[in-house]
Amino acid sequence: MHERRADDATGDVRTEMRTGVLSGVRVADFSRVLAGPYATMMLADFGADVVKIESPAGDDTRHWRPPVDASGQATYFGSVNRNKRSVALDLTDAAGLAEAQRLAASADVVVENFRPGVMDRFGLSYESVRAMNPGVVYCSITGFGTGEGAALAGYDLLVQAVGGLMSITGAVDGEPAKAGVALVDVLTGQNAVAGILLALRERDRTGLGQRVEVNLLQGLLSALTNQAASTLATGVPPQRLGNAHPSIAPYAVFRAADRELVIAVGNDKQFRALAAVLDVPSLADDPRFASNGERVAHRAELTALIEERLAAASAAHWIEALSAAGVPAGLVNDVAEAIAFGEALGLDPVAEIGAGPIANGTATSRTIANPIGLSASPAVYRTPPPALGAHAGADWHQTPSKGTHP
Repeated sequence: MHERRADDATGDVRTEMRTGVLSGVRVADFSRVLAGPYATMMLADFGADVVKIESPAGDDTRHWRPPVDASGQATYFGSVNRNKRSVALDLTDAAGLAEAQRLAASADVVVENFRPGVMDRFGLSYESVRAMNPGVVYCSITGFGTGEGAALAGYDLLVQAVGGLMSITGAVDGEPAKAGVALVDVLTGQNAVAGILLALRERDRTGLGQRVEVNLLQGLLSALTNQAASTLATGVPPQRLGNAHPSIAPYAVFRAADRELVIAVGNDKQFRALAAVLDVPSLADDPRFASNGERVAHRAELTALIEERLAAASAAHWIEALSAAGVPAGLVNDVAEAIAFGEALGLDPVAEIGAGPIANGTATSRTIANPIGLSASPAVYRTPPPALGAHAGADWHQTPSKGTHP
């Protein structure tokens, strides 16, 4: 099926395959829970043919309920498994193992996130699959790598703790806190997507696949960016600052008359504008606040002065006034408000599964859209997350890509 698209820049009309930029890429998905399924869903959204190989009990997250959607399916599972087909295979059974090996041997990409050694026991290691399929891109996702940390369980909460994120998250005088979502799993899933695409690009050149390895701990350490760089440079690990920033002020959550808002001042010009909106222009000339370094040093005094002014009106009032003056500010939204905010900005954060000419009779349901926008080959939301084993005996339904297949 084709779709006629007008190029925004030139007005030229081009014909694009609705199946996506990754059409023909076959993905045997042995992963479960979050990091791996998130990665394979990202690939599936752009046309990859993803077959999810599950145990007869199913992905763990099928049982993580409540909450559930209208069909009774766990929303956790549903959040990362659209556009896939499910095959339930018992790898301890000869027939089930043979089918799993067949799918791996004929795939462009294999994704797994078992503890190191598990896939080896079933003849599904990278070396075994590569012997059958030299073009395979084999992505292994672990918690702590394949060396000394191989036996450690890779749970997001655990990695947030040992990886340092919890030490810098939470109130100054409170206990360490985790992020409100399994953020390290999501970051690692994104790293897996990048690694897979890099390996596929190299395969275009050589015809050969390779192993892609990502792990939760390294993904988190990389994501610590400025906090990790500060530690390396000074030898002093950063401490919890609540919602404040270690290097910028005012850059935090503040209380208005009715609710919290964020004010994110990044330079002296913005601070002068903030002082004017708050009707205390003298703040900008106060030696304690005249430069960012001074504002950081006198953060507590500055916060008290700002909140004294903010208490006179609603958060919405201040956001309107600050935004008009060029000062970054916004409400501390809940998730429903955040989705509505994205919609109000025209970002289309919610997509309909099963809507449009490619629906194939699928019931329409709502899903959070893929965050990657391609002008010519956008993500497509074809099918909802599959029921366990709904595609027993499934074979690849797309033309093979350029990789080597047996």
